[in-house]
Amino acid sequence: MRIRLVNPNTTAAMTARIEANARAVAGPGVVVEAVTSSMGPASIESHYDEALSVPGLLAAVADGEALRVDGYVVACFGDPGLEAARELARGPVVGIAEAAMHAAMLLGRGFSVVTTLERTAGRAWDLAARYSAAGACRGVHACDIPVLDLDRDPDLADRVAAVAGAALARDGSDVIVLGCAGLADLAAALSDRLGVPVVDGVAAATLFVRALVTMGLRTSTRCEFAPPPPKPYAGALAGFAVQAGSANSPVSRGSSAM
Repeated sequence: MRIRLVNPNTTAAMTARIEANARAVAGPGVVVEAVTSSMGPASIESHYDEALSVPGLLAAVADGEALRVDGYVVACFGDPGLEAARELARGPVVGIAEAAMHAAMLLGRGFSVVTTLERTAGRAWDLAARYSAAGACRGVHACDIPVLDLDRDPDLADRVAAVAGAALARDGSDVIVLGCAGLADLAAALSDRLGVPVVDGVAAATLFVRALVTMGLRTSTRCEFAPPPPKPYAGALAGFAVQAGSANSPVSRGSSAM
């Protein structure tokens, strides 16, 4: 089985951490490859960033389809381009926010999200309303650490633990969800420290993809997630047009994910 994790930002160091976290849980017989987007923002911390990260994500998925990848993880907590990626991929595509929130609901009655910047909290609330039962998300709390500073902050674990501990007390939640792929490698240590389950969406999404592929399940193409209809695309996006008669993938764009 081959699972491709797509980092929709262009920071290779984050991709390496994502790949290590996924490989740690993937298990035997699963080849995990993480790719860095070939275009877009260095980090995703705004709606503008998120919108401009989607073409690179889709390019990485289209390239994976040419390589017969079995399934994909969208490795950004905003789950950018998730639905569009499902229209391109033959196998299942799972977002890390989606996976983390579903996993959290299996582990407790309520969860709190700990994310990076306050400005991203609204997106987390939107996703919680979509993915979880009413009232399951008890709060979204920011550490106020920019994504590109995560690997440069020597006090990162302490800062995240402090916010998470306060969230548990304030929200009355049972589970912490880490709201950024760049926080994924803190999950086990934080769980030991806080005494509650701490869910890393990278690991959860990897295992959800593995489970779906193992069961022989893929995204339904009956209606909404059928391949996009062929039509011309103009300007810088011309290469993303779907060819007539193509099952899924756009035409070659002349650049690929690294």
